[in-house]
Amino acid sequence: MFVTSCTKKLDTKPIDPLVTTSATLFDNPAAYKQFLAKLYGSLALSGQKGQFGAPEIQASDEGTTCFLREYWAAEEVTTDECLNAWGDGGLVEYHGGIWSDNNLYVQLMYERLFINIAYTNEYIRDVNAKLGGLTGSLKNDATQYVAEARFLRAYFYYCAMDMYGNCPFATEADLPGTFIPKQIARADLFKYIESELIAIQPTLADAGANEYARADKAADWALLSRLYLNAKVFTGTDRSTDCITYCNKVISSGKYALHNNYRNLFLADNNSYRDEIIMPIAEDGVNTQSYGDMTFVIHAAVGGSEDAANEFGIASGGWAGNRPTNTFVNKFADPSGNTDKRAIFYTSGQTIPITNPTVFTQGYLSAKFKNVTSTGARGSNDTFVDTDFPLFRFAEIYLNYAEAVLRGGSGGDRGTALSYINKIRDRAYGNASGEITDGQLTLPFMIDERGRELYWEAFRRTDLIRFGLFTGGSYLWDFKGNVPNGAATDEHLNVFPIPASDRLLNSNLKQNPGY
Repeated sequence: MFVTSCTKKLDTKPIDPLVTTSATLFDNPAAYKQFLAKLYGSLALSGQKGQFGAPEIQASDEGTTCFLREYWAAEEVTTDECLNAWGDGGLVEYHGGIWSDNNLYVQLMYERLFINIAYTNEYIRDVNAKLGGLTGSLKNDATQYVAEARFLRAYFYYCAMDMYGNCPFATEADLPGTFIPKQIARADLFKYIESELIAIQPTLADAGANEYARADKAADWALLSRLYLNAKVFTGTDRSTDCITYCNKVISSGKYALHNNYRNLFLADNNSYRDEIIMPIAEDGVNTQSYGDMTFVIHAAVGGSEDAANEFGIASGGWAGNRPTNTFVNKFADPSGNTDKRAIFYTSGQTIPITNPTVFTQGYLSAKFKNVTSTGARGSNDTFVDTDFPLFRFAEIYLNYAEAVLRGGSGGDRGTALSYINKIRDRAYGNASGEITDGQLTLPFMIDERGRELYWEAFRRTDLIRFGLFTGGSYLWDFKGNVPNGAATDEHLNVFPIPASDRLLNSNLKQNPGY
């Protein structure tokens, strides 16, 4: 076939003014921020129009293609913190530790991560190409937008490194359609993420100074503290000292503190609590409508005799899907919440033990996240929720600091670590009755305390792996290993497999051991 061009050029801008391409997109100065909003939107939405059309990934249930839903399931359903009642084969495999490289959820999480990375690469490439022609405030804004896009890319690569180990790798320097991505070693990807997060710090907004739900220096420091806390898993080298360094940066900024009411942090008006929530995934029942964001987290936890409309703000009803295992509920000495107020469980009509995972009325229910405000008012929509997801929260920084001290990191001390933990527990108990002594501040205590403070915030799988408890038989929970009382699982499950679908397309990819 022969192709000719009446203009003698095949790289011209389209004549039709209604057609937008990469060549014309940034003719409108507002597009720089609009495209950035798309990158942030990819944390919650399934496509350009949210839940209702133009999905970016094909699946029978569009909601399952969203980042937050897939990430939450990977971090929670695979652990003691969540058991699903739907009998969905992929989720049964998740909790039972019997997944393969054909598991749908393994595949969808992978696809979402790498399509989000592709969006950030495109944005960084296109805006960098335009920066030389910009001036004044637009140039300053666009420069900061690129830094935020690099932060999001680093975050997505962090998730990929954590979940899949050795990943396909591409940056803005790799033009789409001109190459097949090569696989990067996990330790090398760690170095790349670290270098990116350090490089962008001068360009990001100061701690607490950016627009709500956008990355700033504090979010960057928080991610670095998380990266370094898990460094030994990712690289074989302990980086606890660096973890403490970046915890101290967040703490010394003076912008954050523990909010005085734990329960309010997970309600529909939690966007008001910037004192503790460093960076959220923003939700809005009118403008952010998706079945794969916090709408999923809240709906899937509601069922049984719970009052979905008045207690949870979802008049459309719950989905009777996710609830904690008995093993996890027992981390709280008093599950009623009368002592440790973080024990936000619904028990009425629920029975113990869990003998059949598909019976939602077996086991206590988590009532932590709700689509009602701190005053009891419903969210703006009875189906789609207003409750933001706390991606980085100040309590995590205290917990990271204390654990890094216990693991031998320099730049901190046990006394300060103990004071931070007791501040968390003072809030949880409402007084000093929950405080611990120096002798009680141990690593086994820390993994349980992280569970009590951070449950259902998508930490648990990563935490259990770091403590050597996710696989093996030293720690069992309900239906681990796909048996009622729990059974040992193989350590190869500490990383997910590279999906078979991508290995068929990319001959550069080598499967993770054990799959």
